Amino acid sequence: MKGSIDMPADLDTSVPADSPRPRVSFFEPLLLVVSMALSVLGAIIGMQLIVSLGISANTSIIGALIAIVFSRIPLQVTRRFRVLERQNLVQTAISSATFGAANSLMIPLGVPFAMGMPELVTPMLIGAIAAMLVDGAMLYHLFGSKIFPATGTWPAGVATAEAIWAGDQGGRKAAFLGLGVAAGVAGAIVGVPMSAFGAAFLGNLAALPMFGIGLLIRGYSIPLLHVDIAAAYIPHGLMIGAGIVALFQVAREIHRSRASNDTDPRNLEMSGARATRVLSGGFIAYMLVALLISVLAGHITELSPGMLVGFIIYAALAAYAHELIVGIAAMHSGWFPAFAVALITLTIGIVIGFPPSALAVLAGFSAATGPAFADMGYDLKTGYLLRGEGRDMDAELAGRRQQLIAAMAGFIVAAIVVIAFHDHFFSRNMVPPVDRVYAASVKAGSSMEIARNLAIWAIPGALLQLLGGAKRQLGILLSTGMLIASPLAGWAVLAGLAIRFVITRLRGERHSAEMSAFAGGVIAGDALFSFGGSVTRLHK
Repeated sequence: MKGSIDMPADLDTSVPADSPRPRVSFFEPLLLVVSMALSVLGAIIGMQLIVSLGISANTSIIGALIAIVFSRIPLQVTRRFRVLERQNLVQTAISSATFGAANSLMIPLGVPFAMGMPELVTPMLIGAIAAMLVDGAMLYHLFGSKIFPATGTWPAGVATAEAIWAGDQGGRKAAFLGLGVAAGVAGAIVGVPMSAFGAAFLGNLAALPMFGIGLLIRGYSIPLLHVDIAAAYIPHGLMIGAGIVALFQVAREIHRSRASNDTDPRNLEMSGARATRVLSGGFIAYMLVALLISVLAGHITELSPGMLVGFIIYAALAAYAHELIVGIAAMHSGWFPAFAVALITLTIGIVIGFPPSALAVLAGFSAATGPAFADMGYDLKTGYLLRGEGRDMDAELAGRRQQLIAAMAGFIVAAIVVIAFHDHFFSRNMVPPVDRVYAASVKAGSSMEIARNLAIWAIPGALLQLLGGAKRQLGILLSTGMLIASPLAGWAVLAGLAIRFVITRLRGERHSAEMSAFAGGVIAGDALFSFGGSVTRLHK
C-alpha cells in the first residue's frame, strides 16, 4: 500500500461524484451545540483517565460512532448528521478536547505540582494552553507537505474514516469492519494491544518492523540479556541521535520541495517555501511562549541573563523537536512516545544544569507539544479520506479549515474545563503518574554516566535514521518501540505484518480496501474496549 489508502471506485461519501459537495460550517447551531457538549464530556473523561490510569482515550472513534448513532435517530433534525463531513467535525472536536485536556494540559500542570512548586502551576497553565494551540495550528499548516503528507499513513485517522464509511454505507466494507471490531475486542480482552496489530495493516512496511523489533528489545532485554536498557538510557540516546538526523532530514525535504516543480494537488499542495515559513514561525512562537512562561515563573530574577537566554532557546528547541518527532512516529506507526521524548528533553536539560524551577517548566512545556500535533494529523487524515483524497482540492481545503475551527474549539473547551477542575484533582494529590517520573528525574540530578550513555547511543541512532532516510524513519521507529514497555505490542505488530505480507503475496493489492476496513475495525474495537474498561475501573 506504500503508506496510503486506496478508496474503491464505488465508494461514495454520501453525495454523487458529479454533484457539488456540501459545504458544512462548524458554526451550524445544532452541530456546534452537539460538538461542544461532547467536547466537555471528552475533556472531563480525559482528565479523569490521565490522573487515575495514566492514559487518555482515543475518542475520535467514540465521537464518530456517537455521531453515526445520532444520525440514525428518526427525526428530521438529526438526519443532518448523515452528512459525513458533520460526523468528521464532531469527532474532530471531541478528540481535540480529550487529548488537549489530558495530554497537552493536565500533564504539564502536574509537573510543578509533583515537584512541590504549586506556585508554578498558573504560569505553566498559561504557557501550556498557548503551546497546545500553536501545536495544533502548526500541523494544520504542515498537513499536505512532504514531511507530513496527506497520503501518509496516520493509522488512527484511517480507522475513524473506515468506521464512518461503514456506518454510512454498510455492505461488504461494514462486514470487514465488524469482523475487525470483533477481533479487536477479543484480543483486548486477553490483554493484546490490538491497535498495534491493526496499525500493521496500514503503516509503512519498512518502518513498522523496526517499531515491532524495538518493542521486543525493550520487553525482553531484562529476562534474556539481563540489561535494563531504560535504566541505561539506551533508547533515549538512540532517540536523540535519530531525532537530530530527522530534523536535518526535514530541512532537506523542505529544501528539495522548494527546488522541485512537483505540485501534485493530492499531496504536495503546500510549497517548500510555505513549509519553511510555517516551521520558522512555529519556532518563533515557541520562543515567545517560553519567554512568557519564564517571565510569569520569575526566571528573570532567578536566572542570569545568559542562562535565561539559553533556557528560552533550549526550551523552544525541545518543544519544536518533540513536536516533530511525535508527529513522525504517529504518522508512521499510530503510536507516539510523547512521555518518553519529553523525558529525554528533560534529561538533557538536567545535564545542562538548569535549576529545578526551570526544569519543571521545561518538562511541562515539552510535554504540552506533540499530542495535539499528532491528534490533528489523525483528524485531518480522516477528513482527507472522507472528502475524496483531494480529488476536489477546493472542497478539501475548505473542509480542512472547518476541521481547524472544530479542533480549536475543542482545545478551548479543554482549557476551560482544565481551568475549572484541575484543583479538584490536585487538592486530592491526584496527578498524572508520568509527572512523578519527571519529578523523580529532577531530584535524581545529572551524572556523567548518563551524559556518556546518551552520547554513545546517539551514534547508532543517527546512523540508522540516516540509513533509512526520511521516508522510512527507521531510527525514530526503533527508538519509539524501545521506549515503550509492551512486548505483546511487538508480537502484535510483527504478526500483523506477516499476515499482511501473505495476503498481499497471494491476492495482490486488489483486497486492500477490505484489509483497510478490517484494520480500522481492529483499532476501533481496541479503542472501544479500552475506553469502556477505563470508565468501568473509574467507577469501582
